Amino acid sequence: MPKHEMKLQRKYYHFCLLKSLLMLFAGNLILLIFSPGVCMAQGDLLITPRRVVFEGSKRSMDLNLANTGKDTATYAISLMQIRMKEDGGFETITEPDPGQKFADRFIRFFPRSVTLGPNEAQAVKIQLIRSNELEPGEYRSHFYFRSIPKVSALGEKAKAKDTTTISVMLTPVFGITIPAIIRVGESTAKVSISDLGFEMANDTVPRFRLVFNRSGNMSVFGDLTVDHISTQGKITRVGMANGVAVYTPNTKRQFQFNLNKVPGVDFRTGTLRVIYTTSSDVKPVRLAEAELPLK
Repeated sequence: MPKHEMKLQRKYYHFCLLKSLLMLFAGNLILLIFSPGVCMAQGDLLITPRRVVFEGSKRSMDLNLANTGKDTATYAISLMQIRMKEDGGFETITEPDPGQKFADRFIRFFPRSVTLGPNEAQAVKIQLIRSNELEPGEYRSHFYFRSIPKVSALGEKAKAKDTTTISVMLTPVFGITIPAIIRVGESTAKVSISDLGFEMANDTVPRFRLVFNRSGNMSVFGDLTVDHISTQGKITRVGMANGVAVYTPNTKRQFQFNLNKVPGVDFRTGTLRVIYTTSSDVKPVRLAEAELPLK
């Protein structure tokens, strides 16, 4: 085979490899965007509150965005639809699942994009519209704040490129999603905890798992605490997980997280008690409780 054809084949092979890597990178980025751990802050963008909820007579609210970084950043704002899977993961959808209602057509917001300088903040105005068309139940969509990459200024000299090779420049696009929920009527939501389990991952990390069982017409949202109760009755806080949700129409959610290794706590004996409460600074309401004897 002539040398120039072999060189073209190698270039094509490298191109296909880079294409596959790009697809893998994009898939992992989507998982990053929708993972629960980045619902409130991603990169240098801070959003408060971390949930938009319209219920009762509430018709408007503000979302506060703050740039905690050292560079000016621009974010595009939109509404998107997300499905929660039984393992707690998320995926985008275009049609609602049975029993799921989208909230986007009942929500208006302004502005649609923001540019924030270092340590600068801005409010996004959100309004509930077409409320007369809402039927009893819960509606949910998600606000998506997408970082817009910087572009080179006009007139900026481009760096010389080697035209004999194929190159790909990866520009990561970061984003945050937060739920936007409309609740109409009385809630019949209930939740219980089952299938508790404990293990020492890699023989060193205490890991706790459980299953949420949700019923009723609305989702549940709250904070988890795990206490270790020794055989002598001593109670020690060994784990916390805030902002855990089970969205409609899901009836189950599997959940696991690592506990803290606290001096004096023996995870081979005693009992682990898990409590799920509403997220509130005033007086949290206990939603569910369960215990797991250790042995």
